[in-house]
Amino acid sequence: MRIEFREFDPFNVWFWIEFNTVPSEMEKQYVEEVFSSWFFLGKLGGFNAENLQVQDMGLEISHMEYDESIAGDSMMAVMHNMSDFEYESNWGRCWFDLGTSDAIAIDILVNSLRQLSKDFVTIDSLIIGGENEDWRVPGSAEPGFVMDNQRN
Repeated sequence: MRIEFREFDPFNVWFWIEFNTVPSEMEKQYVEEVFSSWFFLGKLGGFNAENLQVQDMGLEISHMEYDESIAGDSMMAVMHNMSDFEYESNWGRCWFDLGTSDAIAIDILVNSLRQLSKDFVTIDSLIIGGENEDWRVPGSAEPGFVMDNQRN
């Protein structure tokens, strides 16, 4: 599975999935479950890199003391919004407002989709951010949108 990063705005980002064929209903369900589960964990603040106490401890976590003050003092890292998944031919896409979730969220999604592609649904590529020229995002084809971007 090829991974490509394009322009990335965590508050307005599209994830594009290119399948090797037009996906079946079951394949769509697998992909949507991964993204929905990922979003739900993000909505609950699961992707907070400031509070990775177990990861930071290493392999020996027997009798580890979890420090509630570290967890309580870390900045909230929550995702805000997710659109419904859309499909066109062998492409799927979904929009997210990743809010203040940390970049570890992207790694976890990529790892999950790589394994999904090996076991259940062949995914040719995952594109994070940007736009698919053959399938414009809502609002991007409007003249005002293009003009606003050119002024920046």
